[in-house]
Amino acid sequence: MSKRDSAYDVVIIGAGHNGLTAAAYLAKAGLRVVALERRKCVGGAAVTEEFHPGFRNSVASYTVSLLNPRVIADLNLHAHGLRIVERPVANFWPVDERRALVMPFGTAARQRAIAEFSAADAERLPVYEAALDRAADVVRDLALRTPPNAGGGIIELIKGAGLGRRLIGLDLNDKRLLVDLFTKSAADFLNGWFENDVVKAAFAFDGIVGAYAAPSTPGTAYVLLHHCFGEVNGKAGVWGHAVGGMGAITQAMAASARAAGAEIRIDAPVAKVIVGNGRATGVELTSGERIKAKVVAANVPPKLLFRDLVPDTAIDPELRRRMLAIKSGSGTFRMNVALSELPDFTSRPGKAMQPHHGAGIIIAPSMDYMERAYIDARLEGWSRAPIIEMLIPSTLDDTLAPSGQHVASLFIQHVAPHLPGDRSWADPAEREAFADVVIDTVTRYAPNFREAVIARQVLSPLDLENLLGLVDGDIFHGQLGLDQLFSTRPVLGNANYRLGLPGLYLCGSGAHPGGGVTGLPGRNAAQEIAKDLKR
Repeated sequence: MSKRDSAYDVVIIGAGHNGLTAAAYLAKAGLRVVALERRKCVGGAAVTEEFHPGFRNSVASYTVSLLNPRVIADLNLHAHGLRIVERPVANFWPVDERRALVMPFGTAARQRAIAEFSAADAERLPVYEAALDRAADVVRDLALRTPPNAGGGIIELIKGAGLGRRLIGLDLNDKRLLVDLFTKSAADFLNGWFENDVVKAAFAFDGIVGAYAAPSTPGTAYVLLHHCFGEVNGKAGVWGHAVGGMGAITQAMAASARAAGAEIRIDAPVAKVIVGNGRATGVELTSGERIKAKVVAANVPPKLLFRDLVPDTAIDPELRRRMLAIKSGSGTFRMNVALSELPDFTSRPGKAMQPHHGAGIIIAPSMDYMERAYIDARLEGWSRAPIIEMLIPSTLDDTLAPSGQHVASLFIQHVAPHLPGDRSWADPAEREAFADVVIDTVTRYAPNFREAVIARQVLSPLDLENLLGLVDGDIFHGQLGLDQLFSTRPVLGNANYRLGLPGLYLCGSGAHPGGGVTGLPGRNAAQEIAKDLKR
């Protein structure tokens, strides 16, 4: 059978990590699957590429914790080459020229670190961590479930009843905790736990990662929780690095999918979803090639899917309007830099490798600093003093840079997804000017940093959209607000991975449980697709 005449059970649009996960699960279920990737490599946002001769790094996604252990085990990723090493300490917050908060792993060690800023907060920490662990257990459970779907009839009512029993079983304090986490701002939530501004800022950072929001924005407490339910090598709350960069994860996923019988094609951009007799029946590539399938699964943002690939008349106009109105935009800017030496922080002097060099190095020393970064971006297009998370993965992985040199990834907030007035991220001068601001900001805390930069790769929100299909530069395929979570993700009535057109499914981060390199949207969607095809 020629490719032009080929027919499959499932065709997947996009071979990012969720698309590859779905492909592996579906192939393991005995289905004939093809995953189509428009770029010349698989992996989507989780790829490792050389950005300067001799220097390789993860292009967009940059660290490991949320990758679900069920996915790792089911896809046997370790057997396919995945190896994850843990950071020596969790995070490092330079506060000023003298002070820094180095946050290790383990409650007792974290208490000692926090006690340098507040004895009361150190004493409060175990109760806080225990509360978040209990909430995270609920979220972990929900993340593995298909949400009850509004308007879905008796089956959905039964699912809803099961969820209700799960939540009713919680005690009153944990119910109050969940209400707080799902409705409050990170600032309001943390104000109820801690007194010191540095300590609160350290925890608030997780509430604005990937969110175009300030710590005071309602809903950011959930974003904080979302970043707390991961684990590495069986250790909850630990962050790590995939040896070989984030591309090592998707290469292992691709190997697992192929071993199960899935086909993966690169350099195969999809032009449109083919619709016939009121259902999705395949896709047409930009080359004109048509690929037939019983169902189509989209590992692209729902906004992109309905804006560019699904014919306007194929679905209900009101549903299409809602899909196009999904709130998106992470407020993020991404850089990779090649370094001649490690940064020498005034608060932790030295260019020789120390534990803080292998941590998540976060420049966001206070709650006010984070608030101003957001306000600046809303008013002026970018922050004059941005929030920066810098990782130096070459301290843990010598495959990424020449001996004695390093690579650093910088995940930066806040920038406006679309610049105000007649300014645009399409103007290289805008992108490079903000990149200079980022370098200057790090240099204020590590004076040798600017001189250590050999080369840099710079990705604005527009670059992230053009390169990776992340509409508005949104790393989550849609914001994690209360109106876009669980049964309302991507929109109410379409939370069960089915998209209002028979045969069309969503298997990417725009579906429950949302963004981050988890593999769960792909896993959950694959289960629903296999169930439907076997009926």
